[in-house]
Amino acid sequence: MKKIVALFFIVGFGSVMYAQQLPQLTQYTVNNYAINPAIAGMYDYYQVNTTIRNQWVGINDAPKTTILSIYGKKSEHVGFGGKVYNDQAGPWSKLGGSLSYTYHVSLSPTVKAAFALSGGFSQFKISNDVQFENPEPGFGELVRAVPDAIFGFNAYGKNWYAGLSIPQLLAYSPDLYNENIYNTQGLESEGKLVRHYYVLGAYKHQIDPFWSVEPSLLLKAVAASPTQIDIGVKATYDDKLWFGTGYRTNGDIACLLGYTFNERYVFGYSYDITTGEIGTASNGSHEFMLGIRFIKNRESDIMNKE
Repeated sequence: MKKIVALFFIVGFGSVMYAQQLPQLTQYTVNNYAINPAIAGMYDYYQVNTTIRNQWVGINDAPKTTILSIYGKKSEHVGFGGKVYNDQAGPWSKLGGSLSYTYHVSLSPTVKAAFALSGGFSQFKISNDVQFENPEPGFGELVRAVPDAIFGFNAYGKNWYAGLSIPQLLAYSPDLYNENIYNTQGLESEGKLVRHYYVLGAYKHQIDPFWSVEPSLLLKAVAASPTQIDIGVKATYDDKLWFGTGYRTNGDIACLLGYTFNERYVFGYSYDITTGEIGTASNGSHEFMLGIRFIKNRESDIMNKE
């Protein structure tokens, strides 16, 4: 029975294993630490962000993702961060957490670079909710936990940043497959956690005192899988109301909307229009983001209160 479940894991998620072992995010510039841990310390304050994503709504057992991250600046050269997440698709789920340390150096009076290392764990589980005609007695869940690490680099200036991150750096295997099945079926995937390579960048252009526009790019490369590129643009009014759109090279089109209250509380929503064969069966993907920024009171605010 375990062999059958392992085969289900490999075959059923074989295309996902290399193309999307890690969660898909549309609001990657808002919760950018979830992509690259070297972001921690780039801002002068700590912040907490929660992302909730329901992908391919309308399809049974479609992926659902929740990410909670906290990160910020400890000192001039040091940033700390951490995140926990849960990613689930049908009977398969992945739960994990990590902590990161980031060190910042000055390359010039206006440009800095940050190097980060994140360490934690990932727990994989295949539940016993899968129904078989002749289940073996005493069959239970398959659970495996493996160590995980991420390397991150980020260069940034006043209105821009660009960096590289390598999730699943250790490339461990959770051993959810059986060698006999793998050899006899000739499967290309061993259920191994392959390294991903993310390139994330954004530039904020101030048009006038009220309006700004921010183009962004997220490139995702994985071995044995086509490189995927997310291109986005976001317009912001008065540092409060923002809206934008994005395009993913798999054909998805995204619409984004958000609002920032008192510079501290952030709400974002995005809707992905899914194309291709999946698009005919699903109603798109919904993603919600809630954030809190622990910004210190400015001197002008203190004077106004007095």
